[in-house]
Amino acid sequence: MNAVTPIPAPAAHAGSRIVLRSSRALGWQQFGAELVSVSAGLHRLPAFAHHRVGVHVGAPVMARCLCDARRLSRIQAHGDADVIPAGLEGQWTDDAACTIFSVWFADAFAQRTVEQLALKSSDAQWRPRFQMRDPRFQHLAWALQAELEADEASDPLYAESLCTAMIVRLVGGLPESGNARRTLAPRTAARVIEFIDAHLDQRLTLDELAAQAHLSVPHFKALFRETLGVPVHQYVVRRRVERAKALLLEGRLSASRIALDTGFAHQSHMAHWIGRLLGVTPRELRGAGRDPGGSAQLRDAGQ
Repeated sequence: MNAVTPIPAPAAHAGSRIVLRSSRALGWQQFGAELVSVSAGLHRLPAFAHHRVGVHVGAPVMARCLCDARRLSRIQAHGDADVIPAGLEGQWTDDAACTIFSVWFADAFAQRTVEQLALKSSDAQWRPRFQMRDPRFQHLAWALQAELEADEASDPLYAESLCTAMIVRLVGGLPESGNARRTLAPRTAARVIEFIDAHLDQRLTLDELAAQAHLSVPHFKALFRETLGVPVHQYVVRRRVERAKALLLEGRLSASRIALDTGFAHQSHMAHWIGRLLGVTPRELRGAGRDPGGSAQLRDAGQ
């Protein structure tokens, strides 16, 4: 982690920052995001123990910053990003109010991802960047913002996948793979799938799933998608929905209990994904389970 680098004492802090959305209640661990309304004026940000990326949202704003002994004056446009490594403080002055999508990564989470990339240490340094314009990074940031603002968030695996991809992008991307295999071996894929099915009621992480395949997280994500045809988080959500469907058709457990037993945050979270993937409600599934004819009609729901 970077050592704390002080900056000269500036004029008094003059701006205000209001958090519009926060990931605190979404179950994200070692990373997070906020959508922040920033007033015009001077803003001082202290040194944090985590890495930060601030992405400008909306109309262009004239901004000046002092960070890492660098002074910059620029027009921040939609999607422009400032990357601030852990341990750096800075000050920003905005000529007009603006909105910032702020993403943070715990140093341990970032370091673990970097180590799994097997990059040379000189190629994997976190360094401050200002007004970074990277279409691929923007795509990931907007996807994470959409997840933050969604009425019903996906499994935390999705946000973790996005943040892992962001770190990969920030530190220089994946190393050359050479002749490395492009899909999971059948036994490895079976082992991962069995692990997912056995732990659907728990919070699954990319680290523990990649460990089942004896791969780094970045390589596991790529190989899993090539093997199963969908990203890890999508596969997990589908399996949760399939398990919930079977239990609802059985009719023995309450909907709230089924939601917990299949790894959903709560009953409405389960209902959201059942409706999205199967096009029916939990109530309709339970009713179909009591009606043999209805059960036959719903057997292929979502396929």
